[in-house]
Amino acid sequence: MPYVNIKITKEGATKEQKAELIKGVTQLLVDVLGKNPKTTVVTIDEVDTDNWGIGGESVSVIRKKEK
Repeated sequence: MPYVNIKITKEGATKEQKAELIKGVTQLLVDVLGKNPKTTVVTIDEVDTDNWGIGGESVSVIRKKEK
């Protein structure tokens, strides 16, 4: 039973986009590893940008600098 956990920043991924990720990752495991889609688990965690850091800064700070 494969388990895939996708972590993305909480910046407005739509319900449809998340459904596409789940479908696509499941299909990838079927195609590459021959896994059964009925037993493949995919979860998506959305992390607030204040709680995600890169290079010593939160994504919130990095996004503000990019503007």
